[in-house]
Amino acid sequence: MASSLCGGSREVVAAMKGLGEVAGPPEALEAPAQLGRRRITTRAELEHVAFELFERQGFEGTTVDDIASAAGIGRRTFFRYFASKNDVPWGNFAAELDRMRAWLAACPAETPLMDAVRLAIVDFNTVPAEDLGWHRRRMRLILDVPVLMSHSMLRFAEWRQVIADFVAERTGQTAGALLPQTIAYASLGVAIAAYEQWLHADGDLTILLDDAMRGLAASFRESDGVE
Repeated sequence: MASSLCGGSREVVAAMKGLGEVAGPPEALEAPAQLGRRRITTRAELEHVAFELFERQGFEGTTVDDIASAAGIGRRTFFRYFASKNDVPWGNFAAELDRMRAWLAACPAETPLMDAVRLAIVDFNTVPAEDLGWHRRRMRLILDVPVLMSHSMLRFAEWRQVIADFVAERTGQTAGALLPQTIAYASLGVAIAAYEQWLHADGDLTILLDDAMRGLAASFRESDGVE
């Protein structure tokens, strides 16, 4: 839940057939960067270049070669930042998951389970004010572009696993047991609902997430006695 489902953009299975280019040609065949264009040097800059192209040309209408050319880099260099075009909207998602995992591991044991999950999700999706515009573009791609759906399901599964592992540790169950999986799936659904509200009706993202997770926590306390 970005940054976000996809992580908060603080910088902010192999790709399936038909979901974007995943490998570049040999180094010797790489096209040279365009002369006179400043070369992109960070992942965040490359994301921004790609987002601009996605907005103008559409996600499916933009190729890795288009992004590399606009960024002033070679195709092979693109793949040093991202495994495929489909990974661009997710930013440095693995690092953000590691950050959420560390946050949960450091959460005091006396913090009620659902409060810990709520606070972790809000923290994971807290975006600096200056990055909110880019984050909105990111989440529109992830949630609204049909061709990204299969790829997104893989990322969502990774996100849910972090929550399930934490719940399992707290409850003494396995991560695949019903309660950890139920909380993980429910938390993802709540986060997506909050994002949909934010994308289409605006509002404060962190407040929407906090309110939605409080409602979920209350439901679990009433029905299952989860503390």
